[in-house]
Amino acid sequence: MNSRRNFVKNTALLSSLALLEQSFTPLNELVNPTTKIKAKRLKPGDTIAITSPAGAVWDDAQIEKFSGILKGFGFNVVFGNTLKLKAGYFAGTDEERAKELNELFANKNINGIFCMKGGWGCARILDKLDYKLISQNPKILIGFSDITTLLNAIYLKTGLITFHGPVGNSGWNDWTSSVFKSVVMNAEKTIFPLGPSDEDKISTFNKGVAEGTLVGGNLTVISSLIGSGYLPDWKGKILFLEETKEEPYRIDRMMTQLKLAGALKQLSGIAIGKFVKCEAEEPLKAFTFMQVLEQHIKPLNIPSFYGLMTGHIENKLTLPVGAEVSLDADTGTIKLNETAVS
Repeated sequence: MNSRRNFVKNTALLSSLALLEQSFTPLNELVNPTTKIKAKRLKPGDTIAITSPAGAVWDDAQIEKFSGILKGFGFNVVFGNTLKLKAGYFAGTDEERAKELNELFANKNINGIFCMKGGWGCARILDKLDYKLISQNPKILIGFSDITTLLNAIYLKTGLITFHGPVGNSGWNDWTSSVFKSVVMNAEKTIFPLGPSDEDKISTFNKGVAEGTLVGGNLTVISSLIGSGYLPDWKGKILFLEETKEEPYRIDRMMTQLKLAGALKQLSGIAIGKFVKCEAEEPLKAFTFMQVLEQHIKPLNIPSFYGLMTGHIENKLTLPVGAEVSLDADTGTIKLNETAVS
């Protein structure tokens, strides 16, 4: 009888241990950043690493050109191995890309990590990143498009402010560079301007001013991460979105996904960046992308506008994901309420 009791007792204990093991969250996956982390501002003489955590780089000339641009800021430049690796459409295997990013954060001689390009692939390495290591070695991480994945996930998991800005194969003209310097090098409470062209105008969905934490990036990427555990909570956030080469019905589908996930109703404000080449193939049978955006955003009755200078465009802002900002939907501007770097 005692042996039977012991068997039942031991079986129950083993079952409990099995459940604990199944529910255990590895340390590098814990989501509990107690404080916001700011990387040190960049200055001439700092060392920048160029990496490609997503798509393969097929044009070596672009790497050299980008290196020259960074050297023009006074930076020293080192190249990640992923710039030369090819695995289908990726810059190396998932393991190789994740390993390089972890090592760059761990490297005390690296001050900033700049992404060469977007494409697709960052989501495939999220479960391979060492978020504890990243939080202990904060540094500038900048990119856009598919890099949206890393920017928001790393901010969520560590509290580190990351930067939605130009990549290596996008334009770094004077306007773009001046905003980058203001935010990342001069540590200014930047008021993000309208674009330099007369065509760079804003359209207000709902008037007013809102304050909150800035999050966002590419719409396709954001919508694809819903339910993954790698997106920040939406309460009180200022969301910015940009998109390229998506027809209005696809934009409608993704905005609907955000709505049904409960994201949109929790926001304090929305800034929509440029939507490039997003016209319908058969315009007479479709809404325009602006009509789709209005259908989803106007009923929210929160300060919101279209025309933020971010996305797949030449003149590009450097927007800090995780920083506290004020959004003015009447003027189409966003202002940093704090410096984004230390």
